[in-house]
Amino acid sequence: MVQIGDTAPDFELLTDTGESLKLSDLRGRRIILFFYPKADTPGCTKQACGFRDRFPRIETANATVIGLSPDKPAALAKWKAKEELPYTLVSDPDHEVAEAYGAWGEKSMYGKTYMGILRGHAVIGPDGVIEDLRVKISPDESVEQAVKFIDQLV
Repeated sequence: MVQIGDTAPDFELLTDTGESLKLSDLRGRRIILFFYPKADTPGCTKQACGFRDRFPRIETANATVIGLSPDKPAALAKWKAKEELPYTLVSDPDHEVAEAYGAWGEKSMYGKTYMGILRGHAVIGPDGVIEDLRVKISPDESVEQAVKFIDQLV
């Protein structure tokens, strides 16, 4: 698992538009990469809309947002349109990227354990280095912590 100060693992994934996005192509901008389990579920919608509502503030800091889940691009596109999300969503169906960032692990619900996305985010600097990394936090905490981190850099 990566840590703060490490170079962010590069990836190339399909977006909500079905196009390919490579993380390294975004160098020069700060990135908030947030991890969420499933599009159009209550907690994930809270997290995504929190970043949506703060997006103008994030852009002011020369940063952008990318949301990552195992959902297929079509599901991401539908949810993005429904919630009017102004940023890119990417599909990580094999959870390779989530694993690389430590955002894949054991979860439990109703007494059953299973593997899944661990909610959180990484703030990646313009140079591609991880500046902040939070996993296993609430939707509200993820948004607040990421925006607070960005704000301190402005």
